[in-house]
Amino acid sequence: MHAMVLTGFGGPERLDYRTDVPDPVPGPGEVRVKVGAAGLNNTDIWTREGAYGSPDDPGATAGWRREPLAFPRIQGADIAGTIDQVGPDVPASRVGERVLVDPMLYSGGERELVDTAYLGSERDGGFAELVTVPAGNAHRVESPLSDAELATFPTAYTTAMRMLNRAAVSAGETVVVTGASGGVGSALIQLATARGAEVIAVVGAAKRDRALELGAIAAVPRDAADLGGQVRDAAAGRSIEVVADVVAGPAYSPLIGVLGPLGRYVVAGGIAGPVVEADLRTIYLRQLSLIGSSFGTHEDFAQLLAHIENGELRPLLAGEYPLRDLATAQAAFTAKGFFGKLVVRPGGAA
Repeated sequence: MHAMVLTGFGGPERLDYRTDVPDPVPGPGEVRVKVGAAGLNNTDIWTREGAYGSPDDPGATAGWRREPLAFPRIQGADIAGTIDQVGPDVPASRVGERVLVDPMLYSGGERELVDTAYLGSERDGGFAELVTVPAGNAHRVESPLSDAELATFPTAYTTAMRMLNRAAVSAGETVVVTGASGGVGSALIQLATARGAEVIAVVGAAKRDRALELGAIAAVPRDAADLGGQVRDAAAGRSIEVVADVVAGPAYSPLIGVLGPLGRYVVAGGIAGPVVEADLRTIYLRQLSLIGSSFGTHEDFAQLLAHIENGELRPLLAGEYPLRDLATAQAAFTAKGFFGKLVVRPGGAA
């Protein structure tokens, strides 16, 4: 089969497009999926670069579990496609099912999520024509959306769902969302709005209108000189209960400062800088909760799938690339000149 193979930590030169990769064969309890499309994520870039550091050295080269990664590896966690083969113990009737794949590879309880394997990281993923996954991770999906549109959902939206669930966001609360034009940020806007929360988006000025179209009640420029002040102004007297952050960096401290008493700060990324400073007095005197969140549980994914099948979410497909042009797609992804998600297709762009 054709596949994009990651040969080691480093830059895009470590991506090798091959046409002679052996077809994977599903083992017991597994299915093989013919990939229709696979979405791009920050995790792909950070994993390629080995940018996750270690508990003792933030600059260490490591995968997302902060440990060495086995190479060669086929990345790509967000997969939509069709089951074309099943392994032992899987009903043959599943052949032909259209599926969306849950990329989190654990079989126990929620605690396993912290150290689980992730599709495209600890196991070969969907930047290929074919991929095998546990049968329980391949969810039959009934939707008029294209494979490319469906592939925009899994990691970003399940990550967003996990953040909202971890922070116990409820109807009537005000939520500040950073990185609101990206995959997780735009998912947060839609999912928070769907549960009745009011969203203030922190976003580039050029993408302000898109954030408002998705349901945000206000948008604040991400480069505002007084970010905290502008967020408070946008709240117009409302108490801010939650900050959902995927950016961190210099914005961390002012955003901690906008939270009302007993507010919750939930974080699932640090693309502007993962090492931050804050005044702990603000945190303990206002009795704030700091919540770490990463990826999403199988239950979070099931919630997401229900939203998709009910037509309650808008896929934000910003661009499609042939798989062979993954390096170009990743360069566009890193440049952040789009709103939503980018995908690759093994057979080329639609």
